[in-house]
Amino acid sequence: MKNYLILFALLLTIVACKNETKQDDTVKDEVVTETVEVSYKSFGKEINADDAVASSSMLSHYADMKAGDSIPTKVNLKVKEVCQAKGCWMTADLGDGNDVMVKFKDYGFFMPKNIAEQEVIVNGLAFIEEVSVEEQRHYAEDKGADKAEIEAITEPKRTFSFLADGVLLVEKQ
Repeated sequence: MKNYLILFALLLTIVACKNETKQDDTVKDEVVTETVEVSYKSFGKEINADDAVASSSMLSHYADMKAGDSIPTKVNLKVKEVCQAKGCWMTADLGDGNDVMVKFKDYGFFMPKNIAEQEVIVNGLAFIEEVSVEEQRHYAEDKGADKAEIEAITEPKRTFSFLADGVLLVEKQ
């Protein structure tokens, strides 16, 4: 009997000292945090990407503005078109079928002509503008429109405009 007690105490000690790791079945997937570094090519005034608002947010600001109003801002945009003559203006998507015409302060810098569909961050003044027939025709000519399309422009147009003093072009990784 004494031998059984010693054997039982020895087994109890072994079982009690065994290191057993149990995995919680509720945590099956690991959370992986990935840091993606974005690089930019800068044009015009040196700016940083911090505090840029989304294009959809900018659209709501434009909705509240009247011709002649302006607000200083920095906004993320997706380029639609660039002036094919010099890169002296671009149009960008604001969402909901709305575009913004971006020009560059003092004609001081130009954008590459091949950046359609790329992301940019523009810094400057957002404003509402009445664009004359002559100016609309000039822009249509710059983007390569045919003569009939240019002559079809007959009325001034209210546009969302932006005068950029600095632009960051998101470089493809």
